[in-house]
Amino acid sequence: MTHMKTAKHRKTSALGTVVALCLGLMLSPSHAAQNTETSQTMAMQTTSDALSTKQQLIPLIAAFMATSDMPKLNVTLNQGLDAGLTVSEAKEILVQLYAYVGFPKSLNALGELLRVVEAREQRGIHDAPGNEPNRAIPTGDELIAVGTANQTKIAGGPVKNAVTDFAPVINQYLQAHLFGDIFERDNLDWQSRELATVGALAATPGVEAQLRSHMRASMRVGLTSAQLRQLAQVLADHGDKQAAERANEALSQALAAATGD
Repeated sequence: MTHMKTAKHRKTSALGTVVALCLGLMLSPSHAAQNTETSQTMAMQTTSDALSTKQQLIPLIAAFMATSDMPKLNVTLNQGLDAGLTVSEAKEILVQLYAYVGFPKSLNALGELLRVVEAREQRGIHDAPGNEPNRAIPTGDELIAVGTANQTKIAGGPVKNAVTDFAPVINQYLQAHLFGDIFERDNLDWQSRELATVGALAATPGVEAQLRSHMRASMRVGLTSAQLRQLAQVLADHGDKQAAERANEALSQALAAATGD
């Protein structure tokens, strides 16, 4: 009986590792402990343990995009623009999330944002366009280097283990495209990117391992556990109690894991 339980535990642990690695945020055993210097470098000053109204709306936008709830996405995009989200930031959120919930949902959400912006213009509301990325995105080997550095900062250490050794191309895509092409775009800060990612993953059943990893990543880029609890409460207050439960559970597990590092 003990042998059967051990085998079952090993199988479950292996599955969880594979799932988390698909997002590029699981560390090899030799790099499991969070690098203090990296954490201090990455941490952005947090002036309050409360999310701003604008920040609260980012995970809601992401959640409704992930569930393809266009009526709620329409309402929340309007609220986000009213709260100071620029058109560029809104577009960037919806573009980035294709990497987590797929191109079809991203394209549909961008179409909804276009309709929202056009309707607001017809009502005489002229939303701030925002900025395009200020720095040039590198290419070739430089892009890989930059993307790898970004991935390492967000993950808390180099990402390398059995799964990335088994399928190296997945980590190459993560480093070159997600953490390179996308995360190098400076028209949306990393805290906002993580708020969006957590919101989308919380609304998506079956990706709890990735959600857990992104809870830890969120804290590495300067969001507090109190702010992430507030994020879960915002999801609950807007009718997605299951997403809120997944977010709270992932945060609790992420905090427990961090304490054990």
